[in-house]
Parts: sequence; C-alpha cells; structure tokens
Amino acid sequence: MRVVTLKDIPEIDLGEAVPIEGWTGGEVRRSRQNIIEPGESENYNCSVVNFTMGSTTGWHTHDCDQILVVVHGSGMVATETEEKEINVGDVVHIKAGENHWHGAKADTVMGHITVTLKGSKAVFA
Repeated sequence: MRVVTLKDIPEIDLGEAVPIEGWTGGEVRRSRQNIIEPGESENYNCSVVNFTMGSTTGWHTHDCDQILVVVHGSGMVATETEEKEINVGDVVHIKAGENHWHGAKADTVMGHITVTLKGSKAVFA
C-alpha cells in the first residue's frame, strides 16, 4: 500500500496546451503529477493533469474507458454532441472511442485525476 498527498507530487511540464477558441489570448500550458508511476501498477495509469486558464487537451479518443475526477478549479468536458461544466468533486466517465476534450474554463485553472488502463492509447485529432 502507498498513500500520496497531491501537493507533494512533483509536476512534470507537458508544454503548450490547446486553447479553447476565443477563451484566452495568452499561452496555455498543462502539467502532470504521476500518482501511479509508470511500471508501479499492472492494471492502471493514474495521474493529475493540471490546466492553466483556458487550456484543454484538444480533441482525442482513448482505446479504453477514462475516468476523470476534478480536484481543483473549474472546467469543461465536451463530446461531439454535448458540453458540460465540471467542478471539484465531479466524476466524469468517458467511454472508449468517444471523441472528446477536457480542460480549464477561461477564467480559472483546473486539475483532474485521470484513470485509464495500463498500455492504453490516446489518439489526438
């Protein structure tokens, strides 16, 4: 067993992120904090992804289901047919193959825990 505290996990800069069209005029960035380090689990990937104001993942799909748990800030999650605001404590279930994006709203940062299957792939549009 291992217990971690999110504020104690180092952040890895993921570089420039995809902005939401019309929401922000500046640079947008993302970072990752590995909750489960690569190779520590035979089953899962798990990390926190942090978004600056107005940054998103961009459109993508996964070859497995994805779970998101919002841990700070406020954001959006969207599919090709709907867009929803997500806030601290919200849990999102995205089905395998569903084209979607998620990220911070224009006026706030956001962080969410993401859980996927080990070895799964994300395909960005």
